[in-house]
Amino acid sequence: MTQNFAPTFDNWTVVILAAGQGKRMRSAVAKVLHPLAGRPMVRYVVDAARAAGFGRCIVVVGADAGDLRAALGEGVEYAVQREPLGTGHALASAKDAVGDAEHVLVLNGDVPLIAPETLAALARQHMDAGGDVTFLTTEVDDAGAYGCVQRDGDGRVTDIVEAPERSGLAEGPAEINAGQYCFRAAWLWTHIEAVPASAGGERYLTSLIPLAARESATVVPVAVDEASEVQGINDRAELAEAEALMRQRINRGHLLTGVTIIDPATAYIDADVVIGQDTVIEPNTHLRGATAIGDNSRIGPDSTVRDATIGERCQIVSSTVEEATLEDDVDVGPYSHIRAGTHLSSGVHIGNYAEVKNARLGRGVKMGHFSYIGDADVGEETNIGAGTITCNYDGTEKHRTRIGRGAFIGSDTMLVAPVTIGHGARTAAGSVVTKDVPDGVLVAGAPARVTRSTGKERQP
Repeated sequence: MTQNFAPTFDNWTVVILAAGQGKRMRSAVAKVLHPLAGRPMVRYVVDAARAAGFGRCIVVVGADAGDLRAALGEGVEYAVQREPLGTGHALASAKDAVGDAEHVLVLNGDVPLIAPETLAALARQHMDAGGDVTFLTTEVDDAGAYGCVQRDGDGRVTDIVEAPERSGLAEGPAEINAGQYCFRAAWLWTHIEAVPASAGGERYLTSLIPLAARESATVVPVAVDEASEVQGINDRAELAEAEALMRQRINRGHLLTGVTIIDPATAYIDADVVIGQDTVIEPNTHLRGATAIGDNSRIGPDSTVRDATIGERCQIVSSTVEEATLEDDVDVGPYSHIRAGTHLSSGVHIGNYAEVKNARLGRGVKMGHFSYIGDADVGEETNIGAGTITCNYDGTEKHRTRIGRGAFIGSDTMLVAPVTIGHGARTAAGSVVTKDVPDGVLVAGAPARVTRSTGKERQP
């Protein structure tokens, strides 16, 4: 869970580098769009900057970035890096978009675990020290592909030694450049073009640090304690590691706000899920997308809820609920499927091996087991017998079934839509209903015919 930090950083612009091709992901999907706990990883970076108190965000994208623009929407601005010529070139591509901002915060779109607190602290130290270049560092057991920070005898930063240049140097624990920078804009724009090209023709932001050191500019290293915060994602293995860390963070946030998670290791909760107090999440439960769950509910075990709204005091056992709304005091399962467009009113009971699709069930409806209700409206206090099927599809079009209040649908009834069952009406077991049934009568047979009154013609 994130929080807003004060004060807002005026005269700052955030630039997020997201034009990298991410070839090591071996995917047709842009690296920064790979999902992490239900969100594209780049969105975490944008959200962290917003929560830290930065207002304006510019995302540097490649020439063909329609999917990325669609994922981030209109809340950010964009600059285009026409050719993939390194991070220095990417930042230079954003110069015109940045405009007259006094300070620039540069982040990487593939470092999604960065915390708002860390970004706020980085910017404050940059301003307090009057920095020209301020950057995050951290201690790691193995520098791997990261650049190592070099300091002189007085502790001043002198250089960043990249992995290809470290031959002959001792491996092992090292202070690395984490890749998040603050720049005084006036210094940045007069030096960005001086960044030398590598043998491959690319220009890298890390070259600005030794350049600043040689000029005796103010270089401010800021250490971050948790190396996982600045862990970049370059391949699927690192994505899986970040997923585990993000889910730990999400689960801990819910635990601290009054949710019981029986086994956090097997609770898979997406970042946008909202859960009320005293709700219990059982093992092997997946809560995905924009799901919201009220207080005092119990979800699981072995359940999946996606993009659904679940009320208070609900229970979902070993079942799947997708794009549906459950009001208060609804119970589902085990082994049932509540599909898109369904609305279960308060007090509805859905038993085992049942499926409901694009239907509205009124208050107190009971649907015990082995039934399918699709494209239907069911009145309150109606009982749906075992094996009931709404035959909603004729091979060309879907049709709707309407069942009145207080009806009783007998076991193995087939309701051939479009059809209406009146208030207080009953169907006998095994009926095939092809025509509308008036209020308060019993129908039976195949096709079903009226046999007698139920004595419930009048309904409130």
